[in-house]
Amino acid sequence: MIAESSQLRAEIGPAVVAEASAGDEAAFTRIVARYHPDLLRVAQVVCGDVDLAAEAAQSAWTIAWRRLGDLRDPDRLRPWLMSIAANEARQLARRRGRRGVREIVLVDDASTVADAPVAERIDLANALAAMDPRDRELLGLRYVAGLDSTEIGRHLGMNPNTVRARLVRARDRLRQELGDD
Repeated sequence: MIAESSQLRAEIGPAVVAEASAGDEAAFTRIVARYHPDLLRVAQVVCGDVDLAAEAAQSAWTIAWRRLGDLRDPDRLRPWLMSIAANEARQLARRRGRRGVREIVLVDDASTVADAPVAERIDLANALAAMDPRDRELLGLRYVAGLDSTEIGRHLGMNPNTVRARLVRARDRLRQELGDD
């Protein structure tokens, strides 16, 4: 079990990406098994809803399967997938509009956020919900997916300096909303 867990956590190599882009469903399943939790986390930050995040991740996998052959650099697989998931989450959230109730995940083994008190998680979820979806997307790609400003800029068609400036403003708004001035 431990070997399987660490094997899933290992990055997917170019050979697996090549096999999957050639139509190998088993190779694509390995990619899904490795990156699905990451896609869910990014989508949740962007759209703020557990069910929408799951739907966005599923849509992202459909797009990834169809467009995997378009990926020029197999080493960029994770950032590419994270961008697709964030984009799908943003589009789904926009189509569905705002909901009156925010869903908060209380137990999440894959995240340290679950260790925070419930009130802090609710405050964070509400603060994120009040933000522009594009800012949530930037924050999710940076702090959940771990992409740098160059990677984010590449996938969103933005200059890395613009990404950095927008991240600073988004963090400042989030701090202000949380009362952490």
